[in-house]
Amino acid sequence: MEKQKKAYFYATAAVLLWSTVASAFKISLRYLDVLPLLFYASLVSTIILFCLLLFFRKLNLLKTLARKDYLCSAFLGFFNPFIYYLVLFKAYSILPAQEALTLNFIWPIMLVLLSIPLLNQKIKLRSILAVIISFAGVFTIATRGDIFGFRFTNVTGVSLAIGSSIIWALFWIYNVKDKGDEIIRLFLNFAFGSVFIFFAALVLPKVQITLPSFRGVLGAVYIGLFEMGITFLIWMRALKLSETTAYVANLIYLIPFLSIVVIHFVVGEQILFSTITGLILIVAGIVFQKS
Repeated sequence: MEKQKKAYFYATAAVLLWSTVASAFKISLRYLDVLPLLFYASLVSTIILFCLLLFFRKLNLLKTLARKDYLCSAFLGFFNPFIYYLVLFKAYSILPAQEALTLNFIWPIMLVLLSIPLLNQKIKLRSILAVIISFAGVFTIATRGDIFGFRFTNVTGVSLAIGSSIIWALFWIYNVKDKGDEIIRLFLNFAFGSVFIFFAALVLPKVQITLPSFRGVLGAVYIGLFEMGITFLIWMRALKLSETTAYVANLIYLIPFLSIVVIHFVVGEQILFSTITGLILIVAGIVFQKS
């Protein structure tokens, strides 16, 4: 198999796996509360990434890191997985999966907006128009099509879903400065993140991390494997094999469309016309901004 075909193979595999995780979130939250699900999924991801470090014989690289590298990983681990997934899972527990998924997908637009103050980047007219188009999609989803009534169906859920996109964009802005090995970076992020999650469970009232049911375990393992860990490495492999990142990067836009199909058949949600319309507007804004 030639190099570019391998790149498409890995990229397609990553897209298909990521397209199932929104349904996995929604179903798993039926058996586990937000924080316990996050803890077990993050722990699974940490264990898997540690095994990958052993397999690729990269464990010794941990000894070469300076104190500032560990502090940076702890800082990034606070953003992802701790705060990001805490907010995202809460959004999924409140909103229909189709809405939480789509609203979270505006993170590339948030990345553009946050790059202005944090990276001193200037915003172009094209980017301003892209933001308007994407936020028209957000407004359509948040009001479930009742755009003239200006009534939001669930202010808390919508705020959390949009907030998760802001946190994810912040994570990527700060992550750009970390030039270390991908597996090492991910492992340390999730190791520190798991510690933060555990202590949060000890401090927060009415939160207990107990042994989950069998279905809860399956959900946490699936999310830990295919949302938080292995799939990201598969995607990075696709980018490295591809002649240019553009050849495979555009496949990312398939994820929300495939996801709502999976949500319909697996979770059983009736997909709303407002969700499809809003999703098209959001993706159109992202594509327009990048074109």
